[in-house]
Amino acid sequence: MLSLWLDRPRTLTSDTFDLNAEYDTVVVGAGITGLATALLLARAGMKVAVLEARTLGAGTTGNTTAKLTMLQGTILSGLRRQYSQKIVNAYVEANREGQAWLLRHLEERAVPFQRRDAYTFAMTAGGEEQVKAELAVSRAAGLDVEEASDSGLPFSTRRAIRLAGQAQFNPMDVLDSLSADFRAHGGALIEGVRVRDVTGGNRPAVVTGAGTIRADRVVLATGIPILDRGLYFAKLKASQSYVAALKIPASTSIPSGMYLSAESPGRSLRTYPTEQGELLLVGGNGHQVGREASPQARLNELLNWARHHFPGAEPTHTWSGEDYQATNLMPFFGKMPRGGGKIFFATGYNKWGMSNSIAAALAISAGILGGQLRWAETIHRRITSPAGAAAAVALNADVAKTLAENWAKVTAAKPVTGDTVPGEGTGTVLRQGRKPVAVSTVDGTTCRVSAVCTHLGGIVSWNDAERTWDCPLHGSRFAATGEVLQGPSTQNLPHVE
Repeated sequence: MLSLWLDRPRTLTSDTFDLNAEYDTVVVGAGITGLATALLLARAGMKVAVLEARTLGAGTTGNTTAKLTMLQGTILSGLRRQYSQKIVNAYVEANREGQAWLLRHLEERAVPFQRRDAYTFAMTAGGEEQVKAELAVSRAAGLDVEEASDSGLPFSTRRAIRLAGQAQFNPMDVLDSLSADFRAHGGALIEGVRVRDVTGGNRPAVVTGAGTIRADRVVLATGIPILDRGLYFAKLKASQSYVAALKIPASTSIPSGMYLSAESPGRSLRTYPTEQGELLLVGGNGHQVGREASPQARLNELLNWARHHFPGAEPTHTWSGEDYQATNLMPFFGKMPRGGGKIFFATGYNKWGMSNSIAAALAISAGILGGQLRWAETIHRRITSPAGAAAAVALNADVAKTLAENWAKVTAAKPVTGDTVPGEGTGTVLRQGRKPVAVSTVDGTTCRVSAVCTHLGGIVSWNDAERTWDCPLHGSRFAATGEVLQGPSTQNLPHVE
């Protein structure tokens, strides 16, 4: 699987990782959050390096649907059930500033984007009530959301609301522009260097697989924090959802807006213009990472839905993205606890990272540079609601239950032998004595690695769509070879002989 956005020639040449270089700030992660933060600091005259474990946009940014909109499904009504209208207004202001900053950047640097109306629609009675609530809270927050009598969708809906004049784009075009601007201001962008740890002190030490460097400040823009300080992994639910880019026959009409359903399983739609014609992007069918018996079945279900509603649709690309939802629905950003005021982070965008990422970058850079944003202060001072606290308790009780159940399954697993060779594209967890072993075959090569996640000891499960080992506790993901792909883990799964 490869996203439409990442299926392109490599244009970036990584800067050299110089262990003797002196930096004011090291940013970990080259997605939109990391690069926007790095750019803002570099523009202010700081010497900044961005360290990326894999390649530019390899995480969530390169696998998103890239909708830049203030109408975000039913997020505002969800927030209003937990917080005051003042807190909801602060969230809206944060996203408004994030959206405006990014649109200015795109316009100034002639990065292609398309203006589109955004829709939230319902197909059930329950979804209709959610849409009704979202309309009321959105209007109370000052957004010009309106009822949409005609959504333009080729299937019936019970209710839909619209916010005009939002935007969509290719997220890799955005990263290319941010990285070029960042480098023009003296920044260093270094790929292929995984950060393993950050230790405290007046100048934090950034520990990587290629050596250690120091900086006055460190920003973690890694999707989910790779440090356990603050226990944010216990406040976030990692989810994986799917996207298909589809060629649609000329005889079938394509809706022109950006859409998201209120109900689960989610259904997301947008278009993307290419030289060969317009593609339709259909997404959704998400689930908690590592908890699905067959992710491929989820993707197939999404493709069947798309073909039913858009006859003749043929996929050009399919992919998945991992997102992190805060139990209290509000993103986290700012100074990391027990970081001595030197370590900053951002996480928990609840699948709405295009504007939230820029808002976090604005808040973090302001904090480093000695400024203050009123909406950021309001969000920081919020008190976790009883519903948010209860959700966190339930999430972690479920994690503990999953951990115990999966270890119990290992004791009943078959022993691995020298003759154990799973079929192509499959993987299974066996045991070597009492040790869980993850065995898989990909592209004709059989690999045996530890089945114990290197974060907190969960038993990984096979993802038959991505051909990866996924941890059901906090969403770490590993290649079949054991290489860590996504955190919070920072260590590979050890090979087993």
